[in-house]
Amino acid sequence: MTSEVVLTPVLTGLGGTVLVLGGARSGKSRYAEALINAMPAPWIYVATAHAGDDEMAQRIDKHRADRKDGWRTVEERFDLPGVLDRAGTAPVLVDCLTLWLTNLILDDRDIAAASEGLMEALVRRAAPTVLVGNEVGLGLTPETPLGRRFRDEAGLLHQRIARDAGQVVFLAAGLPLRLK
Repeated sequence: MTSEVVLTPVLTGLGGTVLVLGGARSGKSRYAEALINAMPAPWIYVATAHAGDDEMAQRIDKHRADRKDGWRTVEERFDLPGVLDRAGTAPVLVDCLTLWLTNLILDDRDIAAASEGLMEALVRRAAPTVLVGNEVGLGLTPETPLGRRFRDEAGLLHQRIARDAGQVVFLAAGLPLRLK
């Protein structure tokens, strides 16, 4: 896959942040990895998923096996700001924001404080950061209050990051559409 998005080598604010959005199986993770792979290794892959069952464990194993050498995986369900701060100058891929948000909601964490912490960490970063998120606001209105809260929180988080990110890309059917 050829990438039309180039990561900014000199970073100010969130200029080196790329937000990659799309639906399930849209190709967003593969696209995000290609962006990071275009930079010198080592790279850091921040995995926010939790293997709560065998099927999810198999998905995680497949993601790991598909990544080429040079990746260091950090599994973190809650403290994204801490991981970003400790990453130094290594390019970082966070996959994904919506699973991170799910973890926060299900653990009854303060979403506003966590989101603010993430934004502050992104501003402090002196290296490229690619954030992957599921665009969940294009479908039906969720049936439950928890589902509606999740959809709303995800939309607000993506808007906040997109406003300040250097680049935003939306994927559908494996095809990237540069939004910003």
